[in-house]
Amino acid sequence: MLEAEVSAPPRDELRKGATHLKLMLSGGVTSPTDRVDSTQFSLEEIRAAVEEATAANRYVAGHAYTPDAIRRGVLNGVRSIEHGNFIDEATAALFPGHEAILVPTLITYQALAKGGRAAGMSETTHRKVFDVLDAGLSGLETAHRAGIDIALGTDLLGALQIHQSEELSLRAEVQPPLDIIRSATTVGARLLGEEGRLGVVAAGALADLLAVDGNPLEDISVLTRPTSLALIMRAGVPVKAP
Repeated sequence: MLEAEVSAPPRDELRKGATHLKLMLSGGVTSPTDRVDSTQFSLEEIRAAVEEATAANRYVAGHAYTPDAIRRGVLNGVRSIEHGNFIDEATAALFPGHEAILVPTLITYQALAKGGRAAGMSETTHRKVFDVLDAGLSGLETAHRAGIDIALGTDLLGALQIHQSEELSLRAEVQPPLDIIRSATTVGARLLGEEGRLGVVAAGALADLLAVDGNPLEDISVLTRPTSLALIMRAGVPVKAP
């Protein structure tokens, strides 16, 4: 009965054309009533969602902060872990064997810490931002040292989206520029099942390209400054040209 109850909603969404499913494996920062250190969904429920996604040749993403929540997802087939601020070495070691990918979202906590109240967050919810803020870089460093696949994400919404590119500069505190660029290109394409179409310069690829004034392998911040963008091409069509 439980499996049927859990399977029906994701099966319906997949039939409507969903490209992936997302599970709240732990509590959230902006959720008003749950704790960041809580776990959500039983193991049976997680497996049921993964089974439905796999049957449709899709994947499951999992919102998770703590090692316990991350492990529950990875060990039961969740493909990507969003956030993962408190990931530890033992948990990071599980990722390669399960082909799992981590998607840290560092800039969202910094942006919410500075501008969350002005954007409408309650005082109670705003305080929760600081529960995960300082752990973000440490978690990214742990994941990087473990050599796991890391994709690029920000989790920014609404007016805070202007801070998107600042994620690159934050990651540069613990990651080499080349690894950050791979996160945004080849690793992201693999997560989305779009290898060969996204994230590469090759025949048959989508041809979204940037040409920048500077070398991002030496200074990743050139990708964060609009004035550094000499060429923007979308699907082979120049949007901004010299």
